[in-house]
Amino acid sequence: MTDTTQPDDFRAQAIEWERGNRYEDFTIGRVFKHHWGRTITDADSILFTTLTLGYNPIYFNADYAQAHGHERLVVNPLLVFNTVFGLTVEDLSEGGGPFLGVDALTYPNRVYVGDTVYAESEVTAARETDSRPDYGIVTWHTVGRNQDGETIVDYTRTNLVRKRT
Repeated sequence: MTDTTQPDDFRAQAIEWERGNRYEDFTIGRVFKHHWGRTITDADSILFTTLTLGYNPIYFNADYAQAHGHERLVVNPLLVFNTVFGLTVEDLSEGGGPFLGVDALTYPNRVYVGDTVYAESEVTAARETDSRPDYGIVTWHTVGRNQDGETIVDYTRTNLVRKRT
């Protein structure tokens, strides 16, 4: 049976929402507590390590990890970084603009399979650019923490960010 209550083209009725923040939204000192957390599973850790050709057995061999003083599998630090970075995208860069780089990346504490990671970012710099008048340059300091509040990754990140005007 066909539903005749639907318009022929529902897309014509859709309202497009602007996604992400723009340059004007990033005032120095503004803090974003990124609303999602992410629990790192065995599958996440082992698959990431395998796909990126990770060679350290503490990332994929539980016996080896325990024999070297770890309670369980250690999560590959690149997965930790990518997960925390991904948690920030909706607030910081979803509005579009080229990624310019990461600086001062540190991993103060290990992450273990089963840990949940959270992210928080603060705007540390924002400036206009003459070469791209429709963009500004924004830098954020991001801290990733585990479920116990321990810092697990810390870095600064810079992007070109699209302006509204």
